[in-house]
Amino acid sequence: MTSEPTKTEVHASPPPAPQAALSTKQLTGIIAALALAAFMMILNETVLTVALPGIMADMSITAATGQWLTTGFLLTMSVVIPTTGFLLQRFNHRPLFMFAIISFLVGTVIAVIAPSFAFLFVARIIQALGTAIILPLLMTTTLSLVPVHKRGTIMGLNSIVIGVGPAIGPTVSGAVVHALGWHYIFAMMLPIAALVLVLGIIFFKVPSSARNIRVDGASVALSALAFGFLVYGISSIEHASTNPALTILSFAIGLVSLAIFIKRQLSLTSTGRELLNLSAFSSRGFAFSIVMIMIAFGTLLGSLMIVPLLLESGKGIDSLKIGMMLLPGGVAQAIVSPIFGRIYDKRGPRPVLIPGAIMLAAGQWLYTLINAETELWMFMITHIVFSIGLALLMTGLMSSAMASLDPRLFGHGSAIFNTGQQLGGAIGTTIFVTVMSVISKAKIDAGTGASEALFSGAHVAFMIGAVLATIGIFFAWLIKGPVPAQRR
Repeated sequence: MTSEPTKTEVHASPPPAPQAALSTKQLTGIIAALALAAFMMILNETVLTVALPGIMADMSITAATGQWLTTGFLLTMSVVIPTTGFLLQRFNHRPLFMFAIISFLVGTVIAVIAPSFAFLFVARIIQALGTAIILPLLMTTTLSLVPVHKRGTIMGLNSIVIGVGPAIGPTVSGAVVHALGWHYIFAMMLPIAALVLVLGIIFFKVPSSARNIRVDGASVALSALAFGFLVYGISSIEHASTNPALTILSFAIGLVSLAIFIKRQLSLTSTGRELLNLSAFSSRGFAFSIVMIMIAFGTLLGSLMIVPLLLESGKGIDSLKIGMMLLPGGVAQAIVSPIFGRIYDKRGPRPVLIPGAIMLAAGQWLYTLINAETELWMFMITHIVFSIGLALLMTGLMSSAMASLDPRLFGHGSAIFNTGQQLGGAIGTTIFVTVMSVISKAKIDAGTGASEALFSGAHVAFMIGAVLATIGIFFAWLIKGPVPAQRR
């Protein structure tokens, strides 16, 4: 790609009207409500990694069926998130926030009382509707309301939400399942959701920015086909050997639909009726940030998926200890994110992104050294290194990706960013689990012990993750971003 056009570099600040209409107390309340909502919803996205065996036993379902609780959630997210660029322009942010929280509450109540797998699956779909709206809304609201010179700090706090949620999800899940049972994972979220709803009612009063624009129905359908079938195809790779035609057909439909979707969005941009404005990709910093977030989230969710499997199945460690081992990484993220957010405000993205990419890669390379004899403290140290790298990347990427865009593209940019994040997570999880499964099965067939075979498969998966993370260092060097506000 060529260098960023001047027109996407000079508009770093959003229109001033919303800022002038809000007090500091109200702005703090809005960001707090959104951040707490996003934390709760991302935590909900990852808690099933440890709880799934208990759900399978209680509901007498197979692992393949149980996996649909995660796959269905991701499918819903991948279909709804691309539409949020339009939704954030068409509707006021307050009703969107209320819809998202109420949807999540309804889904959570159904999950708590779910008598069967079908009810729990529907609950996860409804929860995903709210989650898909909250994440872009958090990013867009921060960009629209927070002054430029404080944006890095606030994005650092937001990155705690997005990064720490998946990190401590297994910890919380392990403790709750161990003590009470999987139903209580959802029950504990009800009071948090109720608190978020109250905060929203009190503080979320943003001046209207809605525009009377019509949605392009064909674009919505193409988006659903493209991202839905791509995520399904990615998720089904692990089981492609049993039904390869379905996996190939899913990718074919998804890729063809994506090509038609892109062509249609480009043709509609001049009319203002596009569902997703792809001109954001004309910014090199934005495009490279999307690649980086896909690598970061792919390695994150991939690692979080197979590390508990290694420890539980390969070393016989219970879910509570696994959760406690992962906790220091989440704490480290919470500590460093606001610190490096302030560094971003003063120095720009490179002093944050480059060390973050290096530490992310270092964590993945350290994971390649583990084996069946590795002590639990080594897993913990490796996870801490990886988590700090992730925190730095999340802080810098969210800020630098959006800072190079014209304010009118904030909604579209956040939709693209979050879509890339979800696709990266789905791809990373599939690559890690599939590679580990295929290699370990081959080792077992050759006469290797189950535990050693499992670690051999994980070694190859982590090697792939380490190579991808190392490539990410190159992209981090290329993201220069705008000059920070103080130096302008």
